[in-house]
Amino acid sequence: MRTRWLAPWALAAAVLFGVFSASAASATDPVDLDPGYVTDDAGVLSAAEESSAEARLQTLTENSTADLFVVLVDDFTSPSDYVVWADTVAENNNLGPEQYLLAIATEGRSYYISAAQGGPLSDSRLDDIEEKIQPLLAQDDWAGAITLAADEIQGDGGAGTMRILFTIAAIVAIALVVLLVIVLIMRARRKAAVRKRGAMPETPDPADPFSSMTDEQVQKQAGAALVQADDALTSSTEELGFAVAQFGDEATAEFTAVIDRAKAKIAEAFELKQKLDDEIEDTVHDRRAWHIRIIQLCDEIDDILDDNTEAFDALRKLEQNAPQELERVRAERAALQPVLAGAAPALAGLAAAYDQTVLASVADNPAQAQNRADLADRSIEAAAQAIAGSQSGPAAFAIRTAEQSIAQATQLVTAITTLGSELTAIETQARALVAELQGDIGAAQQLPDPGGTIAQAIAATQQQLQIAQAGLDGASRNPQRVLDALTAANAQIDAAIAQGRESVESTRRAQQLLEQTLAQADSEIRSARDFIQTRRGGIGSTARTRLAQAEAALSQAQSLRTTSTEQALSAARSALDLARSASSSAQSDVSSYDTGWSSSWSSGPYGGSRDSRLGGDILGGIIGGLLSGGGGGGSSHRSSSWRSSGGGGFRSSGFGGGGGGSRFSGGGRSGRSGRSGGGRF
Repeated sequence: MRTRWLAPWALAAAVLFGVFSASAASATDPVDLDPGYVTDDAGVLSAAEESSAEARLQTLTENSTADLFVVLVDDFTSPSDYVVWADTVAENNNLGPEQYLLAIATEGRSYYISAAQGGPLSDSRLDDIEEKIQPLLAQDDWAGAITLAADEIQGDGGAGTMRILFTIAAIVAIALVVLLVIVLIMRARRKAAVRKRGAMPETPDPADPFSSMTDEQVQKQAGAALVQADDALTSSTEELGFAVAQFGDEATAEFTAVIDRAKAKIAEAFELKQKLDDEIEDTVHDRRAWHIRIIQLCDEIDDILDDNTEAFDALRKLEQNAPQELERVRAERAALQPVLAGAAPALAGLAAAYDQTVLASVADNPAQAQNRADLADRSIEAAAQAIAGSQSGPAAFAIRTAEQSIAQATQLVTAITTLGSELTAIETQARALVAELQGDIGAAQQLPDPGGTIAQAIAATQQQLQIAQAGLDGASRNPQRVLDALTAANAQIDAAIAQGRESVESTRRAQQLLEQTLAQADSEIRSARDFIQTRRGGIGSTARTRLAQAEAALSQAQSLRTTSTEQALSAARSALDLARSASSSAQSDVSSYDTGWSSSWSSGPYGGSRDSRLGGDILGGIIGGLLSGGGGGGSSHRSSSWRSSGGGGFRSSGFGGGGGGSRFSGGGRSGRSGRSGGGRF
């Protein structure tokens, strides 16, 4: 019975004895590196030499992808193999793949560069460097060997980098000079083009027909247009004189006014031409603008005279066919009479239904139409008398007057019926909008309204509906005013509905995101909890704290999910982040713990390989309490140094001291190359 109780304690005592004895043995002679790059335990470097070596190695770090650390000791012991000794020091000090260790035994006369797999230097390159520094080591030139090793690792002591920088700078300088020359040439060409182009735009505008013309082309076109316009105006003035003599002043008064307008425009054009020709120096921009204005004035004169010519032609046609044209106009006057008779009743019908302000534009249309009809009657009678007296010119003018009067009377009467149709259409639109607004009110009432905005829109819309329904019934209606008010109300409630629907959709999306985040957080927490519980012997307090915080945040999120989606989502996100942090911290603790036990238990106190199951039992907390008093464990066996907790020194790629399996023989540590380099000097 006593034997069964003593067996576990004996096993634990053996475990503790093996751990502490192994740690002490492995830490006997492989050293902890000093802060900086050089560790001179042999005391062979003077203060100046050590300072110079530190500076050179710092320069190496700044100008290459590799770091070099140097350790000088009297001899390599425990282990005495220089490869295993150097790799052990590198491993113990967490040097990474980009970090190399030059180990020198000054009394033992041996040296070695420890390297991890995956570094920037190949094994053959390292062999070459070792071969080059060997003569200096043989001469006890320790500082020279360190400097040469750094130079070889960097390539050429930085001279190559400087040459590259100088070359790049020279190329850039040449490129800048070439670019400057090109810019100057292009600028000179642009200036020459500007001088040649004058005020012509550099980029043509499709909307401006003159933008693609040079100043010279604009000037030539302006001169030609001015000559043509002056000739056309002269011809039209002469023709007007003949027309006055033929038709009389009254018949040609309109044509006279047209000629006067054309004369005013050509006078402006000649004034601009005079400014262009005087002795005052004008800018190229002013000259171009004035030439373009002359062209435009001439085009306007041409259009005016063309319209005048067409009117003259129509008047001459009436003169040539006066009897036939008179009969045509009499028929048009007869057709106007029933239309004219319906004007007053149509207006009265509208007045009985609509507000007088709506009918203001046609209120006097029946009277005005009758006046035009009376003028047509008088003109028809005058045309008949002129034809009877063989006066074709006055007859033509009278026929045209009657024709225009009949057309205006017809237009005045038609305006009344057209307004009636428009008012009916507006009422139809207003009634349709009333039905639409009633539907909008129903839809708006179904939406959430925490701020009361929708309720205000509903109230305003209901008020407008009441006013609209009153305005669409009975006499003195104003459909346009009602439609305007309903349109404004529709815009207001549409905006409120859109806002409400957006709020509903936003709430739905937030709720969906909340459920997803809750599920993620719950999964992460469960995973972290399982990991920590099954490896609690190697998990520290940080991971446990993060897990507890994550569980509390998840509980808070679940309690808020029905009352405040926004707050619940924030708590769920916090829970997810904390759970991930807990997992990361726990995995880091286990990795550190496993590394420590790996080095301590690589061989047992009685020889042979370590028992991996025992390490798993301790991580799982099964017998961890016997070793650490029930605590989390996970601390490394290594003595503390400036690299013991970081891993890899200065470069991020060096953290963790490199990976991989055993890289050297002799039962040593894993992670370094164990290549067959180095040797004696």
